[in-house]
Amino acid sequence: MSALFSPFNLKSVTLRNRIAIPPMCQYSAVDGFTTDWHLAHYTALARGGAGLVIVEATGVAAEGRITPGCTGLWQDEQQAGMAAIAKAIKDAGSVPGIQLAHAGRKASANKPWEGDDHIAADDSRGWQTIAPSAIAFGHHLPKVPEAMTIADIKRVQAAYVAAAKRALAAGFEWLELHFAHGYLAQSFFSKHSNQRTDEYGGDLAGRSRFILETLAAVRAVWPEHLPLTARFGVIEFDGNDEQTLQESIELTRQMKALGLDMLNVSVGFTIAETTIPWGPAFLGPIAQQIKQQAELPVASSWGIDTPQLAENAVASGQMDLVMIGRAHLANPHWSYQAAQQLQKPEAAWVLPAPYAHWLARYKPNAS
Repeated sequence: MSALFSPFNLKSVTLRNRIAIPPMCQYSAVDGFTTDWHLAHYTALARGGAGLVIVEATGVAAEGRITPGCTGLWQDEQQAGMAAIAKAIKDAGSVPGIQLAHAGRKASANKPWEGDDHIAADDSRGWQTIAPSAIAFGHHLPKVPEAMTIADIKRVQAAYVAAAKRALAAGFEWLELHFAHGYLAQSFFSKHSNQRTDEYGGDLAGRSRFILETLAAVRAVWPEHLPLTARFGVIEFDGNDEQTLQESIELTRQMKALGLDMLNVSVGFTIAETTIPWGPAFLGPIAQQIKQQAELPVASSWGIDTPQLAENAVASGQMDLVMIGRAHLANPHWSYQAAQQLQKPEAAWVLPAPYAHWLARYKPNAS
């Protein structure tokens, strides 16, 4: 029996397998609104057989987008396009999820294929960024953000709540809060980017406050029977790994107490000066440590691109779900081919009938 193709239950949601497609920004939105590209893209991914498809990082506020091409849910009018995507994912047999985000000091950037750097100050497409402290990321993102006031913090937290309500109304059944990758929430947690002296800075309790308050506020409006998850950078690979990891485990325990149902384990990416040990499933042991010590289901990605790596990650107990991103862009039917390679006898069921007829049931020389 393949561990990768066993069902996974979280709250009232059942995934048909342990394969999830993580949020991957398409940078193809217009003023936060989805386009035909998004509907075709997510429909194709869901038809490939993954148990969960999570829509890309979606800004809870206009200034929270990474680029002008990022999706948003900061106004009611953006909900209809997202509803069509959620329905298409569900109709294809996958669970529709969405990631809500605020890019903080990494916002107001050009699309990756247009420079991946901050938009120039004299370019009307850009905007003022905000962060816990007025500290620039540096390198290709040199713009100095404005340090957030308490009123700014409360406004952004209210924006998360409003976006979560819209996501629910649009039909999403799985919510992920983006607390990773050097974006706003992660930058509150990191000493590299948070030099505040008020209640949102300083010690672990202060640096965790924004995340915990935001999670609690969203939990209050997100139905208890639906999964509420977060992607969080538990380690930076900056030389202080053990301390950061232990603080991350403590924060994860507190998030669990407030109603977090799963943690998507990632890297902090708060600074550029790191030595990340890139390799196949390199976050597996770290994810397992979080799972065991915080006693919470976990998922992770990075370097998991073959069926055997994904199978091993689940079968070994390192992860409850595997996030397979780039491999699904190269092959939207990755899940079907994984089932074949792992000799899962029910491989055909991960495909819609019109595809299964020609692929799963194909016999050479058949009439």
